[in-house]
Amino acid sequence: MVTAKSTIPAVECWRLDTATRTAVFASFDGGVPALVHFGRALPEQEDLRALALSSLPNVSSGQLDPLVPLTLAPTAISGWQGHPGVVIVDADGAVAEPDLRLIGSEILSDRISWSVTDEDRLGLSVEAHLDDVGLLHLRISAAPANGHRIRSLAAGAVPVPASMPRILDHGGRWTGEFQRQETRFRVGQHVRESREGRTGHAHFPGVTFLAESCGENTGECMGATLAWSGGHRMIAEEIPDGRRQLQFSMLDETLHDGPVSQPEMILAWSDKGMNGLSRAFHTVPPGFFARRKPNSPARPVHYNCWEAVYFRHSIEELKEIATTAAELGAERFVLDDGWFKGRNDDTTSLGDWTVDETKYPQGLTPLVDHLLALGMRFGIWFEPEMVNHDSDLYRLHPDWILGPAGQPSGRNQHVLDLSKPEVCAYLFEAVSAILSRYPVDYVKWDHNRILTGGSVAQTQALYALLARLNEAFPDVEIESCASGGGRIDYGILAHTTRVWLSDSNDALERLRMQHEASRWLPPEFQGSHIGPRHCHTSGRVLPMGFRAWVAAQRHMGFEMDPRELTDDETVTLKKATRWYRDNRDFLFAADLYRLESNDPEVVAECFVDADASRFVLFRGQAGASAPIAARPFALAGLDASALYEIRLVNPEDVTPKLNRYPANALLEGETLRLSGAALMNGALRAPNAFPATMMVFEGRRLEKEGI
Repeated sequence: MVTAKSTIPAVECWRLDTATRTAVFASFDGGVPALVHFGRALPEQEDLRALALSSLPNVSSGQLDPLVPLTLAPTAISGWQGHPGVVIVDADGAVAEPDLRLIGSEILSDRISWSVTDEDRLGLSVEAHLDDVGLLHLRISAAPANGHRIRSLAAGAVPVPASMPRILDHGGRWTGEFQRQETRFRVGQHVRESREGRTGHAHFPGVTFLAESCGENTGECMGATLAWSGGHRMIAEEIPDGRRQLQFSMLDETLHDGPVSQPEMILAWSDKGMNGLSRAFHTVPPGFFARRKPNSPARPVHYNCWEAVYFRHSIEELKEIATTAAELGAERFVLDDGWFKGRNDDTTSLGDWTVDETKYPQGLTPLVDHLLALGMRFGIWFEPEMVNHDSDLYRLHPDWILGPAGQPSGRNQHVLDLSKPEVCAYLFEAVSAILSRYPVDYVKWDHNRILTGGSVAQTQALYALLARLNEAFPDVEIESCASGGGRIDYGILAHTTRVWLSDSNDALERLRMQHEASRWLPPEFQGSHIGPRHCHTSGRVLPMGFRAWVAAQRHMGFEMDPRELTDDETVTLKKATRWYRDNRDFLFAADLYRLESNDPEVVAECFVDADASRFVLFRGQAGASAPIAARPFALAGLDASALYEIRLVNPEDVTPKLNRYPANALLEGETLRLSGAALMNGALRAPNAFPATMMVFEGRRLEKEGI
């Protein structure tokens, strides 16, 4: 519900409400609106004028009088001393500060839009939308006038509460994405930038601000992300008067003489810890995330052939592998790199998207027919945005490459300039030809090179191409892969149904990576595969039980030669796969709670259904713990008054000799009965475990018995 309240002429206020959240905006002296409250729901009788005025700090010596608000688009001319939200220049290149005035607003059921202008220099439109789960969406567009140009524009500038001095974001690298890092506000700026032309392995465009005492399940926090897949900038700044601001923007260093629109900035607030933020972000309304296609099964188990055969494609060998994978429980076969004309290594053929007649003299039909006979679905790999110099496409269109002629290559390849309409037209036709000829229901869309000369137009053209393909092939799911996690963000998730989180299939790496990624990404969107016994990115050899159960926490798949498996490994993998297939609907409908394990070597997550009648607990032991005995830890999200019966799903993966009662009872197949209150107070003591092991517990609520 939206209401508007006018007060004295100096302050005009608006509010957006859901049952649990309120956002309040105020325009001071007819200027650009400011966000003055975003958080817990406010009563209807709240004095919005008093609330707005209370957002302004006191005036002291050495400051402007009066102090100016932090608006959604702050400018220097207003007296704002922090980083500006909009900068324009005149025809001579000199900075021309716009004096922006509010000229109109429109109030709808769940959103407000404002029009702001400096008639001689700039027009600005701002929209705020509070959705049903309490996420605040901000969008800003600007249009210069009279020969002026836009030098920079933020997607919005919002205050960070004084109670939240901690800054949590994620760095990373190839095969090591989503590495948690934390810093604190101090006077000055904390800046994160991606200059790759894509999101980047080290630059997920999201940030969380935390109260001192905030943890996974308690305390206040605020999170924000930019729905954009190209270069971007995040600024978290504290100015000398103590106020703090957050800005996100596309990284765009072009001077614009025409309209500019920023992507959405999305904010969430929680007073139930970081898991509260995640639950909000995981339930972004359908239509923003491209949820599972209507005719697709619920996250079928993948088999991807890359780490089994690489470029060495043989129909008979692939049929043999597919047969074995199907016996293990795989439901979709994804044909990875190497299927197209002349592609025998990574130096050639990108751009030539026709089936290699040497490897597939009858096309892909014999392989596809075999897969369909096995009851498997068929997926295929593309890297449409890329081209090799050694390709028919490059020889025909050398001018289609993005960036300067002397630029370095990456993985022996270059990027196609998608801003050229003829490039996207070619790619649409080339990909469509394969999707039309074969019963493809899944595309792994890869992007293995950092851009040189990447622009906003490149990303916008990619979105348009993906949208066109989604419209033409509504039953085909698309995965975003960019050397693993190089392009994961809410912009790409508007067009894709899955992300390849990392090129690392090392389960130890994945255990932590998936855990941190879950702050932003629903588990069902994260592809997680069981790799070869000898991991090619880390050199480690890890137990099959650990590898399989780590993958079963997310969208499960295999990516190894299944013919290498021992009998014991086969039994273990079949069990975990069967459990995943039986329980995936529960997992991906449940709320995910990251747990505080009180042990840096333990990574634990609890999936709880909507009425708290059932939970699944994954307890991953990464390394050797410091104490002799496993520390108990608290579960979350349960019904405190209920009694739960708990069993260990995979006792065979735990070493009995490390344990005595009560742990050995679980290992011997017995169940425990504990109340939700006790479990959330740390009553469950898991068995002691060796490094690189995973324990999976199931809990079901019993009929209440007067605990």
